[in-house]
Amino acid sequence: MNGRWEFWIDRGGTFTDVVGRRPDGRLVTRKLLSHDPVRRHDPTGRQDAAVAGIRALLGLGPGDPVPADRIAVVKMGTTVATNALLERRGEPTLLLVTEGFRDALRIAYQNRPRLFDRHIVLPEAVYARVAEVPERVDAHGHVVRPLDEDAVAEALAAAHRDGFRSVAVVLLHGYRHPAHETRIAEAARAAGFTQVSCSHEVSPLIKLIPRGDTTVVDAYLSPILRRYVDEVARELAGIRLMFMQSNGGLREAAHFRGKDAVLSGPAGGVVGMARTSAQAGHERVIGFDMGGTSTDVSHYAGAFERELGTQVAGVRMRAPMMSIHTVAAGGGSVLHYDG
Repeated sequence: MNGRWEFWIDRGGTFTDVVGRRPDGRLVTRKLLSHDPVRRHDPTGRQDAAVAGIRALLGLGPGDPVPADRIAVVKMGTTVATNALLERRGEPTLLLVTEGFRDALRIAYQNRPRLFDRHIVLPEAVYARVAEVPERVDAHGHVVRPLDEDAVAEALAAAHRDGFRSVAVVLLHGYRHPAHETRIAEAARAAGFTQVSCSHEVSPLIKLIPRGDTTVVDAYLSPILRRYVDEVARELAGIRLMFMQSNGGLREAAHFRGKDAVLSGPAGGVVGMARTSAQAGHERVIGFDMGGTSTDVSHYAGAFERELGTQVAGVRMRAPMMSIHTVAAGGGSVLHYDG
C-alpha cells in the first residue's frame, strides 16, 4: 500500500459510512449524518460528510486540508442521484424534440401494468418544458426538413430567460445521424446552458422512447451530481477519487454522469452483500437495505444480475445497471393513508 490510506465510503441520504484501511492494513470506521446542522454552519464551508469522515479518521481538524500524500484512493457510492430522482429534486430541464413528437416520451408505450384500474396516475414527468424543433432526418440520413436554427435559438433564449440551464436534445434518428443534435448542442451552449445532454452521446441506440428517457434523466441529474462531485473533489485535491456506477463498476470522478449514477449507492450495497455472504459460505442471498430515504431490494445467486433497461421511481432508463428494486420508503419516510 506504499504506506498510504484507502477509503471506501457509502454516502446515503441520511447517514454516511466511512471505512478506512490504515497503512498497517487495519480497518477503522466512522458513521456521520449526511446533513449535519453543525457542519452546515461550519465557517470553513467544508460540509460534506464523506470528507468530514476522512478528516476524523486521519485526526485532522474541520478546517485542515486533506493531505494527498497520505491517501492512495477514495472510492465512493452515493445516493445523491437516486434520491434526487425519487424526490424529483433534479435540475429543471428543457426537452428539445423533433416537431410532432412533443408528447412521445409522455405517451411512451401505453403499458397497462394494472389493467383493471379505472384511475391511472402517471408518474410526474422529469422534464419541465418541451420545445419542438422544426427538422427531420429519415432513417437513411437524408434531410427531409432542414434544421430551423432560428426557431431553436428562440426556444433556447426563452427557456434561458425563464431560468433553465439544462437541456436534453432528442431528435428522430439522432442516434445514427447526429448532425442536427450537434448543431443544437452548440447553440445551447452559446445561449448559456451549462448542461447539454444529446441522445447520440448519452444513449446512441435505436428507439426514440428509451433513448429519449435516458437522455432526459442524464440532463436532469448530471448538474446535481456534478455539483456534489466537484465539491468533494475540491476538498480531495490531488487524490484519486472514484465513484460506483449503477452497473457495479467504478469510474473516475471526472467522467461520472447522471445516467450512470441512479443506483450508485445501491449497486455498491449489492457488491458488498455478495462478497460478505461469500465469506460466510452463502452464494444465494436476498438483499434488503432500508435507508433513511429509500429501500433497495436485490437478489444474488452466484452472479451479479444486470439489466440494460429498467425503471426507477416511474422513470424509464436504458443504461447497464444492477437489477435492484428501489422505492421511496425509508426509515425517515412519512406515510399517509386516505381512507
